[in-house]
Formats: sequence, C-alpha cells, structure tokens
Amino acid sequence: MTNETDLPGWKHIYSGKVRDLYVPAEMPDGEVSNRMLVVASDRVSAFDHVLSPGIAGKGELLTTLSMWWFAQLAGLDGGRSIPNHLVADGETEIPHAVSGRSMHVRGLQMYPVECVVRGYLTGSGWAEYQASGTVCGIALPDGLNDGDRLPEPIYTPAYKAPMGEHDENISYEQTVELVGADVAAALRDTSLEIYERAAALAEAHGLILADTKFEFGADAEGVLTLADEVLTSDSSRYWDAAAWASGTTPKERMASFDKQIVRDWLAANWNKEGTPPELPTEVVERTSARYRELIEMLTER
Repeated sequence: MTNETDLPGWKHIYSGKVRDLYVPAEMPDGEVSNRMLVVASDRVSAFDHVLSPGIAGKGELLTTLSMWWFAQLAGLDGGRSIPNHLVADGETEIPHAVSGRSMHVRGLQMYPVECVVRGYLTGSGWAEYQASGTVCGIALPDGLNDGDRLPEPIYTPAYKAPMGEHDENISYEQTVELVGADVAAALRDTSLEIYERAAALAEAHGLILADTKFEFGADAEGVLTLADEVLTSDSSRYWDAAAWASGTTPKERMASFDKQIVRDWLAANWNKEGTPPELPTEVVERTSARYRELIEMLTER
C-alpha cells in the first residue's frame, strides 16, 4: 500500500493539520516549484488539535466541493471568471492513491492574508458584538441577535501567522501595510465579490453561506489568483435556510453543514488540556453525513 508521503513522481514537502503538499520528484531541494499537488486528508482538527479518528471520505468530499466551486467561479454562474490555481486536466497524472482528493495546482507567491467575509453574525463575531457592538472593530447596528443577517457583508482580514502560531485578526489598514494599497484593495473587493456570488448560488439551493475565508496569491505575471480550498465545509459556515427561517433558538437556526458537531462534542467532553479524547463513531458518522448532504444540496438540485 502506498504511503501518503510516498507518491510516485512527487516529493512530500509539507503537512498541515488537514492537507499535504508535494512538488515534482525531480525538483531540487530549496528551489521553488511552479506546480504542486495538494492532497486533502481525512484528518479533522478542532481547537488547534488533530483528532482521532478522522472523518472517512472527508478529503474526497472537500476536494469535490472545492473543484465544483472553482468551476462556478470560472464563469459558469454567469459572473466574471476568477483566476484560480488549478492546472488543466490532462497535464499530469495524479497518483491513484490520492485520486479524487488531490488538486494539481500552479505554484503562487502567496499573500500572508486570510480574507474573511462575514454575512451573518455568529461565532467569535457574536461574542465581540455582545461586548462592544463591533465585529473585528467594525461597528454594527444595535439590536442584532446571534445568527442574524448583517446589513451588508463585511470584510475582516486576518494575518496568516507562521506555522505553529495563531492567525491574528487585523484591520484593513494593516493589510495595506503588509501587501500595499493596490493588492489590499483587490483582496478585499474580490473576496466580497466571490462571497456575494456564492451566497446567492447557495441561497438558490436552500442554503445560507454565513461566512467564509479565502486565500490568494500572485502568479508569474502578478495576477491575483484564488488558491487553497474554496467555500468548503472546513473554510465556511453553511446553514439550512429553512431551519434558519423557522428556528426559535440559535442552535435550531444555525444547523450547520461543517465540523460543528465535532466542536460541540469536544467542548462538552474535554477541558482543552492534554491529548483530546477519541471521537465516538456516532459523532464521526454524523459529521460525514452533513458534509455529504451539503454537496448533494449544492450540486444535485
């Protein structure tokens, strides 16, 4: 059986909490490759820990969803085509061991900014709003409740910290300091454009895209290019629109299609000290089912 880090024709260079990166095997150490293989594993993380067991099939599900969204954003939804990092099919053979859960992509000069867009008030934003009436320092109207739609989507970037450190929310002005005024504006405007297009498409399929995050880089010609995963259950909050409209409690309104099931179980069964406990089979199976249900709702109606 082929190991994850031993793929014919590819050399493993990095493993994150969820994804593994490879460059062509002939690439000399230390050189920057113009193409890579991004492999999504079945690993699941929460509270900065990789948990056990993983979610069977998760890597393939997330890759399927990313690829579907990349296609929509290439103009299939009627909007302008957003450049992305995918290499055209047929330009290389993906190893069988990771077929279905890997993407052959172009190497980019990545920007150190996580581009977060929020259309609804929840999570850490709700906690901040309760304390100060703001989300990431952006003032919001009084009287909003957990799960409410915002008057308009807001852009709340974060600085992508070096590996092993926590990302940090930053102001738009700080993104200008990091990447320059032109790039900062392009990151903000493109992120908001993608969110609004994706939210409209999701709404047409009975879903609410509450918030999401994007990553971008520059290609060899300096063109802003969408990278990494996009609009997956790991990078976005999706809610059932009917449940949101009819629910009477935050839990009912925000029935999510992501790993919130895992977070909730872990929060109730672990004090965040030492090694996290193993996930029960029932939690793993429910999480997998929600990932699959999201893809079916988006792509099969």
